[in-house]
Formats: sequence, structure tokens, C-alpha cells
Amino acid sequence: MSWIPKMSWIPAFTDKIEHPTDKIEQPNPIVNLLKSKQAIPSPPPRPITVSIVGAGQRGSGYAYYAILEPQWAKVVAVAEPVDIRRNRMVKLYNIPEENVFKDWKEMIERPKLSDAVVIATLDDLHVEPAVAFANKKYNILLEKPMAITVEGCKKITKAVTENEIIFAVGHVLRYTPHNILIKSIIDSGFIGNIVNIQHMEPVGFWHFAHSYVRGNWRKEEESCFSLMTKCCHDIDLMSYWNNSPCVKISSFGNLVHFNSKNKPKEAGDVKNCLECKIEPTCPYSAKKIYIDNCYKKGVVSWPVNVVTDIPDIENLTNALKNGPYGRCVYECDNDVADNQVVNLEFANGSTANITMIAYTESICQRKTK
Repeated sequence: MSWIPKMSWIPAFTDKIEHPTDKIEQPNPIVNLLKSKQAIPSPPPRPITVSIVGAGQRGSGYAYYAILEPQWAKVVAVAEPVDIRRNRMVKLYNIPEENVFKDWKEMIERPKLSDAVVIATLDDLHVEPAVAFANKKYNILLEKPMAITVEGCKKITKAVTENEIIFAVGHVLRYTPHNILIKSIIDSGFIGNIVNIQHMEPVGFWHFAHSYVRGNWRKEEESCFSLMTKCCHDIDLMSYWNNSPCVKISSFGNLVHFNSKNKPKEAGDVKNCLECKIEPTCPYSAKKIYIDNCYKKGVVSWPVNVVTDIPDIENLTNALKNGPYGRCVYECDNDVADNQVVNLEFANGSTANITMIAYTESICQRKTK
């Protein structure tokens, strides 16, 4: 799907369409639909104040909205255990010292500090802070997934409902222009009813190695299974587009490649990429991924800033030598699936299938038809 820069028009459609049988020209309902889109609402009388719990990749990303749209949001507090991340956010948003915490539990003990809170802790650490901040009457944006168990989701739902707060899970793909457009076209009835959706999530060979073999989401017991951590966006989109509850599911998946039995014999007993004699020819070379293809080309954001909080060559090299991101992908403690398929049946009789696969050249360039 291509990026649609403006929602007022789409070049693929003209103002007239040709009927396939009688050649009668008529107004294009897609064009009319897009032209009728509501304008962006005016900013509130004052910016919405926001506290950030977890100043890592996702928390920092959400917080940055306050820089892009300062009339809409203002970051006023942060809770983050890693000093460099916490201090960076304090400096960037001029957060007062009394609103800076190492732990969200310290923040929750204070009187309510903001209109809303962004909770961007690791996946298995969502439930406790979400319930606590709901009970404190904070409106909440919770990074996906909502929780890694059904019981956790129910606890959060109960707290949110009882406290009557505004609550959202960060399924951000719903809000990209192309997905908004797809939803609008489907809801308009222009293309008829959905019968089947085919969807593929190509994670990307080095991205999977980064996040799901070497990284934070490599072990199910420490995070969750890879379909949840990578594809809950995609499954959410299927239900969002279809506007019908799912009633049946079947799924199969395995860890096929990233294990010791697939380690090249030429690599020997080496555990770290930087010490391996076949590193130059290995597609999963940490040196190639982080130094050659990123740092040397001026990329110091993701994925480099996940490997080290100080993205210079000395700290990056040291992190690869001594940290998890320099490990041989065939010698890690990962156990999550590198491929999985899901079949879904919806109450309206339609079906969908989703394929998640690690071994692709494209990185997260989803394909749907």
C-alpha cells in the first residue's frame, strides 16, 4: 500500500467512472467520500498534559508528538529507570525536577500530575501500571499489546470501566492515511462486502534477528509469543476493516531456523559476531547490520539506539562485543516462532488469513488483498 499524502483526493480515481456495461458516466463515490472527510478539529483551549511511563523507543516516540504539535500536548512528567533515557526526556521537554521519577510507583504516589499518561513499559509490565493509573483517574494511552494474557486484559478493562476514563491501546496502524482510506472505502459499500482478506507481515530477516532472536522479544516467558508482539497490529486491522467479531481461529507456527543445529560448521564454537571468521559473509552479521549498514551511513536512531544509548562508534562496538545484540543468531536463548499462519472466520461468514514470516528482504512492508 502506498502513502496517501492528502485525504482530500486520491490520484488513482477520477471524478468520473465508466460503468462496465452501459458506459454511462456517473460521479465517483470514492472521490465524493474523500471530499466529504471532516476537517481536522481545532486544538483544545490548552495543551493536554501528559506523563510518560517508560522513556524507551515507544514512549519517546509518543512524547515527540508534543514537539510536533505543541498546541495539542505537553509532556510534564516522566518515569524511567534508565538514567540516560530519563535525563534525555527531562532535557528535551523541560520537565520540572519534582515530576521526574525512576519508577512509575513513585509517580502514582503523587497527586495527579497530568490529564493523561502514556504507558510504554515492556509488554509483560502493562497490567499493574494501567490499573493503578486508571484508579487514579488518568486518561491512558497504553502501548500495544494491551496485556499478554486474557486475565490481564480483563483486569485493565475492569479498572478502565469502573473509573470511566478515556482509554486507548496503541494500535497505531488504524490511523495511517492508507488504512483510514481502506476503512472508508469498505464502509462506503463501494466495493461490496468483504468475503476474504489475505494479509502478509514480512518482518524482515535482519529485523527479526534484531528484535526476536537477539532482542527484548526473543523469549516467550520474558515477553510473549512473536505473533502477539509483532502482529497484534495486523490481527486488529482484520477486525477493524471487517467490522464483525471473529468466531473461529486456527493457527500454526514454529521456530525453524534460528537454533544451534543450523549454525554453519565454519563458525565453530564462536558465540559473538565480531569474533567469527565467517562474519563477512553472514547475512545476520551484527557488524554488517549495525555498523556498516547503519552507523557508517549516518543512522544512529533505530536500531542503533536500541543497542546503545550513546550511539558513537566506541559505545556501539563495545555493546556488540559485550551485549546481546552482538551474539551469534544460532547461539541465542530465543524460542519464539519465526513463521506463523493464522486463519480467522468472522460472524458475517467472511474469512481472513495472516502470514508472519521472518525471512524476507522487505522490512514490515505489509501486503493485503
